Amino acid sequence: MTTTVSALATENAGAPFQTVTIERRDLRLHDVRIDIRYAGICHSDIHQARDEWGVAIFPMTPGHEIVGTVTEVGADVTGHRVGDTVGVGCFVDSCLECQACRDGEEQFCAKGVVQTYATEDYDGEVTRGGYSRQIVVRDHFVVKIPDGVDLAGTAPLLCAGITTYAPLKRHGVGPGTKVGIIGMGGLGHVAVKIAAALGAEVSVLSRTDAKKKDGEEFGARNYYATEDEAVFDDLQGTFDVLVNTVGANIPLDKFLGTLGRGGVMVNLGAPSDTLEFGAFSVLTMRRAVAGSMVGGLPETQEMLDFCAEHGITATVEVISADQVDEYYDKVVGGDVRYRAVIDTDTLGEAPMS
Repeated sequence: MTTTVSALATENAGAPFQTVTIERRDLRLHDVRIDIRYAGICHSDIHQARDEWGVAIFPMTPGHEIVGTVTEVGADVTGHRVGDTVGVGCFVDSCLECQACRDGEEQFCAKGVVQTYATEDYDGEVTRGGYSRQIVVRDHFVVKIPDGVDLAGTAPLLCAGITTYAPLKRHGVGPGTKVGIIGMGGLGHVAVKIAAALGAEVSVLSRTDAKKKDGEEFGARNYYATEDEAVFDDLQGTFDVLVNTVGANIPLDKFLGTLGRGGVMVNLGAPSDTLEFGAFSVLTMRRAVAGSMVGGLPETQEMLDFCAEHGITATVEVISADQVDEYYDKVVGGDVRYRAVIDTDTLGEAPMS
């Protein structure tokens, strides 16, 4: 048995979104049914919907930044109740038995984590994401949204928040550390807010100074326009941690030179081309290059609680369902301040066939 709900879907790479009817499974013992209120648009949604990574499954309903209300719970669910405000992030199932899952890093599940959309689940069904009126998710993968937060601004934290919080915590960012955030878009602006709340001295390294005022309001103490080549000389050996949020190739050697002894650059973006840097950029001063991919469920809940405590949300533009195609182009063009979030109450009924 299944329940049919309205959703947005694209039929093939680059095709416009249409309102369709999709099926959500009836509840299993550990399932939670959620009426979706807001669904954030992540740049990875665009990569997938346009098949830029070559792994897309169509038809596709994207969306892994989901906030909504619990409307039904399975018989064995104890952690969530009808009426709770909850969130769903980048994945919806894992084995929960391997070492990674036991360590709270479900994203590295040995069996293969089940992504929130465009992935075959363990029963061979393709997942459909948050651009929808409703979703059914295993309770372990549902997090609690703290009371009193702005729900639209919180939705992107289910991806952008945990993607930036996890490496900042892992690499010891806090009072006394100097952090450089490369790029201040959908990911970068959240990274600035979180790093500042952790107590670090935060600098933004952006191509131009067009966003300088915003950067300072978000908590950056310094703002550097890297189109001025002299910046790289001036910043030699400055930072303890660099967080690269840019989804395109950048001159890594120049940025690596701004790290001090034992500094680390964490790459969060996923450009289609290979990232390259010279050996001496890391051999010199014992620098390191690392990567990071979201975080597990315990850390996601920790991040949400931290952001609520410090008044952190994403800076968003709330849009209607019929604006998604337009905003995909705006996101790619860097013309959104700073994340787009779909108000799913604007999602109408699918037309009769």
